[in-house]
Amino acid sequence: MYDKYFEHFEIGERWKSRGRTITETDLVMFSALTGDFYPLHIDIEYAKTTFFKQRIAHGMLVLSFAVGLTKMEPDIVAANYGIDKLRFIHPVFINDTIHVELEVIDLEEKPNETGVVTVKQSILKQTGEKCIVGISKALINKEKM
Repeated sequence: MYDKYFEHFEIGERWKSRGRTITETDLVMFSALTGDFYPLHIDIEYAKTTFFKQRIAHGMLVLSFAVGLTKMEPDIVAANYGIDKLRFIHPVFINDTIHVELEVIDLEEKPNETGVVTVKQSILKQTGEKCIVGISKALINKEKM
C-alpha cells in the first residue's frame, strides 16, 4: 500500500495483504518480549475457564503483525502518524491466519513535502471475521521533482 508517493494515492483505493498464521511460539515470544504474561494468553487451564475456552493472541501482537504485513517503502513512508478509533472486536486464536485490508478515506497535504494518508484498517482472520479495526494514518513523502 505505502509503496508510492502521496500524490499517487486516491480516496477509495483498496489494498489487501498476504496472510500470516499466528502460532503458540508467537504468543510465548511476545509475552517474553513485552512482559505481558496475562493468563488468557499463556495459561491453557485458565483460558479454558473463560468464555473464549482457549488462549487468545495479544491484541497488540496481532496489531504489530498487521504493521509487518503492510507494504511500506522506507523512502516513501516518513512516519506512522497514529491510529484512531482502534477496537479489538473478535479474538484471534492460535493457528488463525490473519490478513490486513486497507481503504484510503482521506488525504491531507502538509507543507513540509509530505501528506497524511488516512485509511480504514481491518485485520481479518481466515473466517472473514474482522478482529481489529481502526483508522490508521501514515505520513507519506511527496515525490521530489
